[in-house]
Amino acid sequence: MNKNWYAVYTKSKCEIKVSSLLAKKKIDTYCPINKISNGEKSENEKFLLNPLFPSFVFVFITPDQIEYIKQQNDIINFVYWLGRPVQLKGIEIESIQEFVAVYNNVYIEKSDVSINKMVRVVTKHPMISTEDDVIVMKRTIIKLTLPTLGFTLCALASFDNVGFSEEEFRIPQMVS
Repeated sequence: MNKNWYAVYTKSKCEIKVSSLLAKKKIDTYCPINKISNGEKSENEKFLLNPLFPSFVFVFITPDQIEYIKQQNDIINFVYWLGRPVQLKGIEIESIQEFVAVYNNVYIEKSDVSINKMVRVVTKHPMISTEDDVIVMKRTIIKLTLPTLGFTLCALASFDNVGFSEEEFRIPQMVS
């Protein structure tokens, strides 16, 4: 039988415990961890590690294993949509993994649920200015929309993290 990713709803503050318990039972799990900075931009910068999705753990299982997972300690139930456990697309899990590997201080916004839409990355540049034909970008908001879950991951990023080419941000020369 084919394995799929599912979202499991856990008791409060039990995400890491549930993930570890299931991993010991040879079940593939993923509990995304958010690195929250203490705000210092120096060698003394420290990070607080918290689950990114409160009370959620993702499991990679066959449909036959759903009842087994429900019986485990600290698991409340699967996340359901239209009467069925939500099956996540592998690209969504991979996108979450890449996003939290690159960005710190990630926060979540609710978005529309749509089983048929694809994962989307949106970049907003709230503070772009020009100085002597040089673009100065103070911060950029990167958003990753996860349509199956109905969440958008958001992070502030510096221009160094964004990964756009110089061509995309070239200022047109004024002709006099």
